[in-house]
Amino acid sequence: MYWDIKKIEIIDKENYTLKVFFADGLNGLVKFEPSFFRGVFAHLINPDEFDKATIFDNVVTWPGHLDLAPDAMWEGIKDNNGIHILK
Repeated sequence: MYWDIKKIEIIDKENYTLKVFFADGLNGLVKFEPSFFRGVFAHLINPDEFDKATIFDNVVTWPGHLDLAPDAMWEGIKDNNGIHILK
């Protein structure tokens, strides 16, 4: 799919920012607000845990089978001048 993620870069683990590169060539930033880190994602507020982001099956993933919806990130980046903010 066009929203498959091919590459990520952790831009700033202290400020929870990733750069995401999609199969169709779209790329942009995904920024996480501190309010995002609740429930199963709560431990990712630790920058060293956030830094463990990787790609599995074309999706941003962390240990423990935590992942993000790539289609929502693709749309957010496309519609918001290259920046998708997760709150």
